[in-house]
Amino acid sequence: MKWQHALTDYQHYLRIERGLSANSIENYRYDIVKLINYLEEHEIQISPLKISEEKIQEFIYEVSKSMSARSQSRIISGLRSFFDYLVFEDYRKDNPLELIESPKIGRKLPDTLSTEEIDRLIKSIDLSHPQGERNRCILETLYSCGLRVSELIKLKLSDLYFDEGFIRVVGKGDKQRLVPISPLTVKYINLYIDQIRVHLPIQKGFEDTLFLNRRGKQLTRAMIFTIVKQTAVKAGVKKKISPHTFRHSFATHLLENGADLRSIQQMLGHESIITTEIYMHLDRTHLKEVLEKFHPRK
Repeated sequence: MKWQHALTDYQHYLRIERGLSANSIENYRYDIVKLINYLEEHEIQISPLKISEEKIQEFIYEVSKSMSARSQSRIISGLRSFFDYLVFEDYRKDNPLELIESPKIGRKLPDTLSTEEIDRLIKSIDLSHPQGERNRCILETLYSCGLRVSELIKLKLSDLYFDEGFIRVVGKGDKQRLVPISPLTVKYINLYIDQIRVHLPIQKGFEDTLFLNRRGKQLTRAMIFTIVKQTAVKAGVKKKISPHTFRHSFATHLLENGADLRSIQQMLGHESIITTEIYMHLDRTHLKEVLEKFHPRK
């Protein structure tokens, strides 16, 4: 079996069997292509069915010279998954990465904004032009619902259930969830739909897309990042923020105000509550208050 054949089969498996998104599949593909390129550059003729732990170790040592521990860990994890697939399909008897340990990395706590900083960002938006109304909606929706960028740009008019107080969100692996939305955000979205979006030259295929650019097409991920960056500069917020910062802030503020971790997990669309637990590191005061309130020996 050649590398390209194995890689193509693996990508089909990730898409069909595991239901991963195109972005996730591309990340897995990148790790394997990195190994393939290394073998070609060093003229090492060996198939994915025969490559040994020793050769993998040599590759990891080479890439470690120019990569952070976090990047090395990701590549090792990606390769381990690839060879697990080959073992699962009975192409190999063993996984050459079984005994290879990932470098130790600290768990990075997410950046967050205070409620005052979020208010500053929203208030700094110039509402005298149509894009201002749209951009206010975008930031409000990111923060109000804790959405990922990919979820925001795919949001559709048919996903809005305002009478019930929810929106339908299509997350990773095309998994759907219902997320509550605040009355204030509903108000801003309705203003955008009725006063701004209705006047756009909506292109074919984007009739149901909520947030559109001036040409009537779906906004890109890059555009959302640009909007956030430019708004932060204008508002004088010095933190290095991204659209994901609003998602982190959403979860952190909910936790600080007494929401339980399980509810936050469901709203964020995390498969495992372990992923959500990172927010427990952000608010030691909240944990102290919980102990004092609920522990029998106060």
